[in-house]
Amino acid sequence: MIPQLKEFTIIGLTLILAPVVSIAQDYPNKPITFYVSYAAGATTDITARALARAAEGLLGVPVTVDNKGGGGGTVAAGLLVSKKPDGYTVLIGATSAITTRPALMKVSYKPSDIVGVIQYSYFHNGSVVVPADSPWKTIEDFIEYAKKNPGMSYATAGGGGVATTSQQMGVEALKRCKGLDFKHVPTKGGTEANTMLMGKHVNFTSGSGSHNPLVVDGIFRQLVLFQTVRDNNFPEVRTLKEIGCDWENPPHSGMIATVRTGTPPAIVKKLEDAFMKIAQSGEFRAMLKQNYLPFELKDSKTLNRDLALETAWYKDYFTKTGDLK
Repeated sequence: MIPQLKEFTIIGLTLILAPVVSIAQDYPNKPITFYVSYAAGATTDITARALARAAEGLLGVPVTVDNKGGGGGTVAAGLLVSKKPDGYTVLIGATSAITTRPALMKVSYKPSDIVGVIQYSYFHNGSVVVPADSPWKTIEDFIEYAKKNPGMSYATAGGGGVATTSQQMGVEALKRCKGLDFKHVPTKGGTEANTMLMGKHVNFTSGSGSHNPLVVDGIFRQLVLFQTVRDNNFPEVRTLKEIGCDWENPPHSGMIATVRTGTPPAIVKKLEDAFMKIAQSGEFRAMLKQNYLPFELKDSKTLNRDLALETAWYKDYFTKTGDLK
């Protein structure tokens, strides 16, 4: 009886697993959609489109990019979770939509609803960015003016309300350190923030990366960096610590590809393998360098481990600030 039971068990498992294996082998057999958490032209969008173009060649199906900016990435994350966990909807966005937003605001998903596929870069921690033709040549000029003119406005990619991004957290640190008062204007992405600054609709931005080419082109000027060490691309720009402000780098908000939890592991692996190959290619890395974006590659296992660590870091941080909901 026991051998017979074992035989039936094996047959039963085979029947159960067969559809899963078949689905993974057949995947993909229709177009894939990339939801991008920020507006067209933002650094996340630029990288997503490069990833999509290369993925079409590797996966053999069309990959469309659909920009769903808003809510600091929560709009796109909510849309991802509303779709079937079949690998045909991928979210390209920031780790902050998973690690910080759900703790501070009402969202339509839980962090556990989303699983990481890969990380390929991370966002600039932020800096005070002003028009190149502004009267502020140094951070000291800027601080002196801000003290005499409270309520200066600044834009960031996403954000709003409680500071949930390193870009907004950096401005808050500068405010506390120097006794300043600023008005925050959240946007749907770095491109919108840059446009607002170019049009003089805000006094400055705290850039997440898309401002860098405009700094190089002489359109914008950076006055201080929200990090503990200087940026090799802009070695002349000092850090918050160098101007006497207490500042601890928060975890870098990574640029990541994710899918809905419940997606068959074999499909997640197929996406991971394709995206890892693309991210390591010379073409993709050149695109990152051209946009002054750092290369930081994490596979699915490492990314999901770090998402948990980042979530814990921010939970502790927001508990200390009294902002945890």
